Amino acid sequence: MATEDDFEVETMHFQRLLLAVDDDDDESSHRAFNYACTIAKMYNITLGIVSVLETGDLNIYQTLSPDVLSDRRSQIASHLNTYITKAEAFGVQHAEPIIGEGKPAHVILEEIVPSFKPDLIIIGSHGTKHHLGSVAAEITRYAKTSVIIVR
Repeated sequence: MATEDDFEVETMHFQRLLLAVDDDDDESSHRAFNYACTIAKMYNITLGIVSVLETGDLNIYQTLSPDVLSDRRSQIASHLNTYITKAEAFGVQHAEPIIGEGKPAHVILEEIVPSFKPDLIIIGSHGTKHHLGSVAAEITRYAKTSVIIVR
């Protein structure tokens, strides 16, 4: 078994960051965005920014209305484009918007992560002093990659 004397410090470099932003929680999303942009700019790495349309938050009439879903998708795309514009203005060289639909943690872990292949996930949390928000907690618990929670 290796001891601290045998251990050598090695530089860790991330190549692809995935930032999850919540369209309903600007405060924690903005703090996480600031952190993700700082890391992406500092290391000149790719930043994917994902937002998930929570279809479970829509009532039955809204889910059956193509106009409502289209409007919500457009709103999310607009918010993501704003994030991308701000990231690029800050100096992030490689930023891309990603939209998902469904339960946020499930969509991020089962669809977005396998396709985007991040080696670090950054997410904000609006949870209370002693608890994480449910999405942040689930991603932290089940992600196979490193996760940073920004409060």
